[in-house]
Amino acid sequence: MTSTATPGRGRPKVRPQALAGQAPAGREKPAEKEQRIYTAIVDRVMEQRLKPGTRLPEAALCELFGVGRTLVQKVLQRLAHDHIVELRPNRSAIVAMPSREEVGKLFEARRALEAAVLPLVAEHATRANYASLRRQLRQERDAMHRYAQTEWAGLASAFHLRLGELSRNPMLHRYLSEIISRCCLVVALFQPPGNATCEHHEHERVVACLEAGDVAGAQQENDRHLRELEAHIQLIEEDTDQSLADMLGLTDRS
Repeated sequence: MTSTATPGRGRPKVRPQALAGQAPAGREKPAEKEQRIYTAIVDRVMEQRLKPGTRLPEAALCELFGVGRTLVQKVLQRLAHDHIVELRPNRSAIVAMPSREEVGKLFEARRALEAAVLPLVAEHATRANYASLRRQLRQERDAMHRYAQTEWAGLASAFHLRLGELSRNPMLHRYLSEIISRCCLVVALFQPPGNATCEHHEHERVVACLEAGDVAGAQQENDRHLRELEAHIQLIEEDTDQSLADMLGLTDRS
C-alpha cells in the first residue's frame, strides 16, 4: 500500500447557497444536521469519490456544511466509530486506510462467523425461508445488470445478512452485521470498478447446498467465495486534484 499523502487544499470556496438539495441549516434540528453531514460523507466514500487518506479538516467541513465545529466533531466521532474515518491527535481526520494485515484479519473473522452461521441456517430455515432467499437472489441478479456497482453491492451484502437472520441467533447476527458493514466499506474503497462485490452464482451454490442439507458443502462454497472477494481488493491509495468540496459534490457551479 502506498503512503502518498493527499496535499492540503485550504478552505474551499463554497457559498452556503451552493449546497444543492440540502434544507436551509436554520430550519434543521441538530440531529437532522448531524445525519445530513454523516450521510453525505458516507455516501461519497461508498461511491469512491472520497478516496482513502483524504483529509477532512474540521474548519473546511464547518464551512462546507454551514455548521459549527462541535457538530462536525460529533459527526467525525460517529464516522470513526463506524471505521469510516481515522481520527488523528492534533491533525485532521482522514478517510480510513486499512492495512493489508487489518483487511486479512477482518475477512478471517467474517469467514469464521459465517461458517458458524450456516449450520444454524440449515437447522432452522423453512421451505418458505428458502423461497424467500431465491427471490432475493433473483433481485440481486437483476440489479447486477441494471444498476451501478455501488447500488447492487447493497443487495449482495443483504444476502449474507439474511443468512445471519435465519440462524435464529441474535448475537451472531449482530456481530455478523457489524463485520459485514466493515467489509462493505473496504470493498467500496478498494475494489476496482467492474468487479462484482459478490458473484451471484456463488450465492446460488451456497443456497443449493443448504437446501440439500449439505452443510459442509455450503461452508466450503462460502469460504471460497469470501476468499475470492478478499483477493479482488487492491490496497492502492489514489491521489486526486479535486477539492474536498468537489469530492463531496458541494461545489458552487453558478
